[in-house]
Amino acid sequence: MELAGALQLGELAAAFAALPVFPLFDTAYFIVSVLYLKYEPGAVEMSRKSPFASWLCAMLHCFGSYILADLLLGESPIDYFSNNSSVILATAVWYLIFFCPMNLFYKCVSFLPMKLIFVAMKEVVRVRKIAAGVHHAHHRYHHGWFIMMATGWVKGSGVALLSNFEQLLRGVWKPETNEILRMSFPTKASLYGTVLFTLQQTRWLPISEANLIFFFTMFMIVCKVFMTATHSHASPFAPVESFICPVFFGSVSSGHTSHHHDQHGASHEVSHPPPPLAKSKEELNEGTRKRKAKKAE
Repeated sequence: MELAGALQLGELAAAFAALPVFPLFDTAYFIVSVLYLKYEPGAVEMSRKSPFASWLCAMLHCFGSYILADLLLGESPIDYFSNNSSVILATAVWYLIFFCPMNLFYKCVSFLPMKLIFVAMKEVVRVRKIAAGVHHAHHRYHHGWFIMMATGWVKGSGVALLSNFEQLLRGVWKPETNEILRMSFPTKASLYGTVLFTLQQTRWLPISEANLIFFFTMFMIVCKVFMTATHSHASPFAPVESFICPVFFGSVSSGHTSHHHDQHGASHEVSHPPPPLAKSKEELNEGTRKRKAKKAE
């Protein structure tokens, strides 16, 4: 018996999974995506100097996951732009956030209570995209587990994975911000989520797709809303990773790394006194030699 059935949540999960995301949830997704673009240093100035470049960056933030997934599956990367309604809606959101008189629209959507609602709605779309990516890849490659996981992952976090390319459009190059090297919480959650959806799609996880969508969406909403409300960048996976990674990979968690840096910095601070100590020993040895020389005389 499934957990959802025991809790009598099957009908609720099925209704939730069948809930359409366009236009309401997609609008929230576009708003949060373009907001993150506006938060980037120099994004406002770029929108004034080169509106077209700003629009391209906004489209990458809104549709980057679809572009990357289509590239992985050998389809046209501009195929999703045939969806005129979504492109027009994303363009309208971009224009209002960047060019609305007196920044009225931006002030409204960035107001924290409103922003938290949009963030929660965005996670609904993210989980749907992960599930759709795994399902699409399973239809093309029935036994390609890694293809399913890769497609679902880029569907959920393709915008972050394309961040370096998006930076180039803004005239910025920061290779140290590569999302593969430093995964953010949405990227990690998308990776773990696509593993779950792949196991479910291949019948290794005894739960229906609707129930998995419901429970994983609730998890993502709670985590993202809490992190946004508290302005926290701490990952909920950190305690588990700090325990598992040293055992299996011998890696050091971020907490240990910072502690190491602190000790390293402290060692530099303490390393300054040794030269005087070494000098005093030399002086002491020199004094000893002089005394011996006097005795010999």
